[in-house]
Amino acid sequence: MDYKTLCQQAIDLIKSTGAYIKEEGKKQKQIETKGSNDFVTHVDKGSERLLVDGLSKLLPEAGFIAEEGTSEAIGDTHNWIIDPIDGTTNFIHGLYPHAISVALEENDEIVLGIVYEIGLDECFYAWKNSSAFLNDEQIQVSNTQRVKDSLLATGFPYSDFAKMEGFMKSLDYFMKNSHGLRRLGSAATDLVYVACGRFEGFYEYGLKPYDVAAGAFILQQAGGKNCDFRGGNNYIYGKEIISSNNLIFEEFRTTINQLMN
Repeated sequence: MDYKTLCQQAIDLIKSTGAYIKEEGKKQKQIETKGSNDFVTHVDKGSERLLVDGLSKLLPEAGFIAEEGTSEAIGDTHNWIIDPIDGTTNFIHGLYPHAISVALEENDEIVLGIVYEIGLDECFYAWKNSSAFLNDEQIQVSNTQRVKDSLLATGFPYSDFAKMEGFMKSLDYFMKNSHGLRRLGSAATDLVYVACGRFEGFYEYGLKPYDVAAGAFILQQAGGKNCDFRGGNNYIYGKEIISSNNLIFEEFRTTINQLMN
């Protein structure tokens, strides 16, 4: 499979979908509630339909793992993992970032990832055996060596509060022992910001595959590392992720493991 060509074709589709999202964002939004602080708009659903239809033409044999359930088809070897708007709450309130996140899984391996942050018109992408890119320029993680010299990102849980005690301890620790914490409201954006060196590390729990699959792959191709809270590899489907440059990774991972588990 020509992953590079497929990635470039998917980027064209994703950017046109981003233009639709940006235009619809100027209008009154039809908001539904899926759960506690978990929202969906007609634009989430409309953009997902555009993505599913377009990606189906690019790779007809592929299935989908899509947030809004536009397609429930599962492919034998290939599946697109889609979040049509990562950061829906931001979108509802007219805030950035919010992003389209698309990854391609091949036999349980992510082989392509694209995150398009709509507000800044920034498209991050990578494919199997490639470097990572932002708008055609190669990117890589930062070379910061210590957590205390790092700017970190996280996300606040909105329905799963099972780890709140440990999470609050982690906030306290990193506030006092780093350059600071940021909470942007889009995990996909957080991950690609680590990939391009704006952040050194990111961690969050209560996540879905479509929140992290593309961003974690791009970060990996940019020279970073990912794991779950116990240091394992179940970070796409395991609902928790630690990501950072490779220099602070062990310190960052060990600290979170001690505080959160």
